Amino acid sequence: MLAYILTALAAYLLGSIPTGFLMAKAKGIDIRTVGSGNIGATNAMRVLGKPAGIFVLLMDAAKGLWACLLGLFIFNQISDLDYFDDAYWLLSKRFMLIAGIFAVLGHNYTCWLKFKGGKGISTTAGVYLALAPWAVLIALGVFLLAVLVTRYVSIGSISGAVALVAAVWFFPPHNLFLGIVTTALGALAIYKHKSNIQRLMAGTENRLGKKKESAK
Repeated sequence: MLAYILTALAAYLLGSIPTGFLMAKAKGIDIRTVGSGNIGATNAMRVLGKPAGIFVLLMDAAKGLWACLLGLFIFNQISDLDYFDDAYWLLSKRFMLIAGIFAVLGHNYTCWLKFKGGKGISTTAGVYLALAPWAVLIALGVFLLAVLVTRYVSIGSISGAVALVAAVWFFPPHNLFLGIVTTALGALAIYKHKSNIQRLMAGTENRLGKKKESAK
């Protein structure tokens, strides 16, 4: 139990590093007061430019990946199971899942910004690069297709979250705990996009490249 708590706490603190906020702060900008007000990669790209936005995206994804690897490291320190034992893979994945959950929660509700953070899409992708990379590829394909068709990043993110859940449930190897956790994280990702959904319904959501067009 102590190992689970340590894993959760360490993963939360790692996930809570507000990459987008810090990147903007280094340029003298409070990203929470410009654009959509979100600290994630999409708003960072709009406010700070593509290179900074891509950096934020990669670092937010890295937080999820590193958290899972940290969970695996902690498990290896306390376990005497053999690497080839089936129980090793079952229990180690549980530690990685716990780490992944708390990394996403750390990103979405960072303690450094009064528990207000990003939407967790990049960090969730990083978690599943460690847990189910094939599912990330499917979700990424759906995300890109949705963005290309609609020009809305929010629709792409929501579609990718749904695709990730579907891929984990319907494609082998099947794991009940992984499926339940993925469903919960997918639901959280959609919930964090509630303001985007409201703007989409009102017709006020920004399309990709809209600012460039209006600037001409």
